[in-house]
Amino acid sequence: MIEFTAPQQQLLTQHALLLPLMKGVILGNAVSSINLSDEERNEALKMWSQRQAIKSDEEFITFCQQQLLTIEAARYQAEMPMRIERYALEEFSHRAEQRFLRRKAELDQVVYSLIRSRDRGLAQELYLRISEGEATFAELAAEHSEGEEKSRNGIVGPAPLNKSHPRITELLRSGQPKQLFAPIYIEPWWLIVRLEDLKPAVFNDAMKLDMCRDLLQEWVNDQLRQQINTIQQTSQAVG
Repeated sequence: MIEFTAPQQQLLTQHALLLPLMKGVILGNAVSSINLSDEERNEALKMWSQRQAIKSDEEFITFCQQQLLTIEAARYQAEMPMRIERYALEEFSHRAEQRFLRRKAELDQVVYSLIRSRDRGLAQELYLRISEGEATFAELAAEHSEGEEKSRNGIVGPAPLNKSHPRITELLRSGQPKQLFAPIYIEPWWLIVRLEDLKPAVFNDAMKLDMCRDLLQEWVNDQLRQQINTIQQTSQAVG
């Protein structure tokens, strides 16, 4: 349990720092059990220094002084990403694939071309011109589409597949790259859709790490809610 005096809590709350600080402490306490080798610690500090554009030991010392950081505090910041990654994998790997399968629909990425028109006849005409090769999809989208995709020559994405309208998602999931679909009506639009590229999400090492990070973030948020509830209950009891 993280404890603050009433003035400290009021000051942190006033500057919107209380919750970020509490989350940082919860996460820091969790990953403190992770041991890094000297080589890993040095590599973490090197990468951190590069992100801060620090090029020498002298610049490192100056940076720490300017930021009111001790050497150990700087090392703590540098090592956190590595510790978080290691902790997330150790604690949540066994749940990562299940998490991936639940989220797969939103992780699949799609690129498609789109023309929107309120005019059914025009939509049908444009569809025929594209299908017969009289004009390119990009040309007709830039000229005739009535949606924001007009400025991108009709291109939508890359975007999560499930963020599209359910009927468009159904078309795209069933199609093949470069497949052109006849106009469909989704009020108030007649839509011409062509699938450009569909990239199903794959459960590889990078995806596994992403899922573990998500699960870790959920755990931290749950711990935070518990501590907030405790603080609120204590405040009510005192009041």
